[in-house]
Amino acid sequence: MTADLPMTSISRRSLLAAASVSVASAALAGCTTTRDESRAARPPAEPPAPSLGSPVSMYAPLNDGGHAIPAVPWEKIDKRYLRQVVSDPTGEAPGTVVVDTGNHFLYVVQRFGRAVRYGVGLGRQGFEWSGNGVIEWKQPWPRWHPPAEMIARQPNLKKYATEYDPKTKEWVGGMAPGINNPLGARALYIYQNGKDTLYRLHGSPEWWAIGKSVSSGCVRLINQDVLDLYDRVAEKSPILVTSGLRVTS
Repeated sequence: MTADLPMTSISRRSLLAAASVSVASAALAGCTTTRDESRAARPPAEPPAPSLGSPVSMYAPLNDGGHAIPAVPWEKIDKRYLRQVVSDPTGEAPGTVVVDTGNHFLYVVQRFGRAVRYGVGLGRQGFEWSGNGVIEWKQPWPRWHPPAEMIARQPNLKKYATEYDPKTKEWVGGMAPGINNPLGARALYIYQNGKDTLYRLHGSPEWWAIGKSVSSGCVRLINQDVLDLYDRVAEKSPILVTSGLRVTS
């Protein structure tokens, strides 16, 4: 025979069992609802802006390719022209290089409406070409080949005169790479429709000329900045040279 259980015990067990099922169901339903709502309400997170470090670290002395690059006294440069991440004013696709000759800035466009901006110095050649082109190739520690018209104006440069060797299809002569070479630590060569524009982005030891326009040269960056630019920009990247950007800071 089965022992009779008191009615109060049966009722209590039934209520506890029903409550357990109810709580479990509610918990499962709650997890499902929370997960779905979270996915629907949470957009993809925007990654943090690139971290460039402090000016002290960005413009510290360094050795590159056997050449000792001295520290830059960044405190003496207008802070607008120091390397920094800014809101992109260009509207160009990520990876595009934009030179704003009107404000002496160079931008490398990033994702999510950001850009890395550098201050640049410009010479007469820096204003002679504008439009769209391609960074056809890049070179570390390039030789400098002064044009004939520059040598005519400055006869002391004749020792750097360059001649083209049709056998090797190379230019012979020029100034050897080095810290005092006018092209600095890196050069990026701009082509348009497959032709050399003679427009260059290059380093310079003359940090005091950043943000200014002087007598000669194309687009000059502080050597530490051109090293950073060189690593961010791939060959065949598009480039736009313009003077029409509106910059507020």
